[in-house]
Amino acid sequence: MHSFRSLLGAALLSASGLVLPAFVAPAAAAAVDTAEPGKFIETLTDEGFRVLRSNSRDAARGQFRTLLSQYFAIDQIGDRLLGKWRAQITPAQYSAYKAAFPGFLIGTYSDRLYEYGKSDVKVVRVVPRGNSAVVMSQVIQPGAAPITALWTVDRMGSGYQVSNLTVAGINLAVTQAADFDSYIQRNGIDKLIAFMKSRG
Repeated sequence: MHSFRSLLGAALLSASGLVLPAFVAPAAAAAVDTAEPGKFIETLTDEGFRVLRSNSRDAARGQFRTLLSQYFAIDQIGDRLLGKWRAQITPAQYSAYKAAFPGFLIGTYSDRLYEYGKSDVKVVRVVPRGNSAVVMSQVIQPGAAPITALWTVDRMGSGYQVSNLTVAGINLAVTQAADFDSYIQRNGIDKLIAFMKSRG
């Protein structure tokens, strides 16, 4: 699972959502505008960086948890990563997987976000696709070449949620799904769930 972790860390964009709960500040999500795809990603990343720069790690984790739960399609992403195994596991295993998934994301990637504390995200272009859209953005770091990232966002009710991220041509959901598939083939779903819980 190291390839996905490295890509996601490099993308950093997940700063908007990959850190674990603690304390939740109500104002953390107030600045995010979900009505239009480009504005959504712009304000989501702005809010993620604001939280990153203005809080201790413990305080930031609670606020990031709020962003994750409100603005990322966690159930949809989790099902996609399970792939063919979704139809083969028991309801109890599926419930345990769903419970462990947010903590796995948070625990695995949160500390990498602080490597990008001085970065900015610029929205370059939006490509509508029915009820979804792809938002092209660049992560701009001092002294480094920009990193291009494509956010897939889906309309959910009156706003949008993030459902995937592609960095430098690498689809992160596909990559993580392959990692999960390989892990389950070798160890079984229960071992995967235990591993995910250990990350959270």
